[in-house]
Amino acid sequence: MGIIAWLVFGAIAGWVASMIAGTNERQGCLLNIIVGIVGAFIGGFLYSLLTGRDFVARFDLTSFVVAVIGAVILLFVLTGVRRRR
Repeated sequence: MGIIAWLVFGAIAGWVASMIAGTNERQGCLLNIIVGIVGAFIGGFLYSLLTGRDFVARFDLTSFVVAVIGAVILLFVLTGVRRRR
C-alpha cells in the first residue's frame, strides 16, 4: 500500500479501535492514525503466529479486521499501563 493508503487505513482502523476500547474522547486524528498503523503491525504479527501463514496487508476487510484487533490490543495495553501509574 502507498503512504496515503496507510494513513487512511490507519485512521479508520484506529478510530474504530478507539471506539471499541472507549478511548475515542481522549485521542485525536493523529493518534488514531498511529494506533491504527501500529495495530496493523501487531495484528499481522499475531495473525502470522496463530495461523503459521504470512500476513500481507491489503486494503480489504480481512486486513481491516486484523488491524482493528491489533489496535484494540494496543489500546488496552496502553490503558492498563496508564492506570498502574
